[in-house]
Amino acid sequence: MNTAPVKLARLIAHVYWAIVQILFILPFTDTPDRDRRLVGWSRKLLAILRVERRVAGALPASGQGMLLVANHVSWLDIHSLHALLPARFISKAEVRGWPLIGRLAKSIGTLFIIRERRSDARRINQEMVAYLAAGECVAFFPEGTSTDGRDLLPFYPSLFQPAVDAAVPIQPVALRYFTPTGATCDAAAYYGDMSFGQSLMRIARLEGLIVEVRFLPVIDPAGLDRRDLARRAEAAVRQGLGNRS
Repeated sequence: MNTAPVKLARLIAHVYWAIVQILFILPFTDTPDRDRRLVGWSRKLLAILRVERRVAGALPASGQGMLLVANHVSWLDIHSLHALLPARFISKAEVRGWPLIGRLAKSIGTLFIIRERRSDARRINQEMVAYLAAGECVAFFPEGTSTDGRDLLPFYPSLFQPAVDAAVPIQPVALRYFTPTGATCDAAAYYGDMSFGQSLMRIARLEGLIVEVRFLPVIDPAGLDRRDLARRAEAAVRQGLGNRS
């Protein structure tokens, strides 16, 4: 039986294994090994929660600097993407102080931004440019918050600037969640006043969940500014979600 309590027990054990790696293994590994462990850990997490991955489109080549942007539906989004490729995500600074979650996020190279401080946007942009120029994939959710997955909020343009400065392509990605019967799965969404615990229980109670990760055609930043890139990326993701309004 793979009931919610069983899933949660296995998930707790999986998180404790992550702690062991953070404390005793990751400090002594190189970047490729860290990336392999990250991808494997995310795949195992999805398997524990019975989340099936369905990939559409071409995955970006490894070792090429790229800015990956996606719509934001669930805390599963990051793991669904990490299960396919290693990336440095941009996260709000509050996450760094969360028990355990903050330590996990920091250990996998997450970049933290203080959204309320305009000067911090300049700092994070400089860090992003450095990683992009070094051939890494940097990812963020341009809506600035998660939604119920049925609509798409406007994309904020500020964090698209590093793609212009580093002259790297934009990789738009559309994320959707379905039940095993093919219906849109509202239980996967994590938004509004919902707590993480409530979201986790909703997902754990599901008999199965499908996440579709649709890689859309890349956008060349040549001759475009950050606002142009944000508009084009938003239009691409909106089309990839089947919402052309």
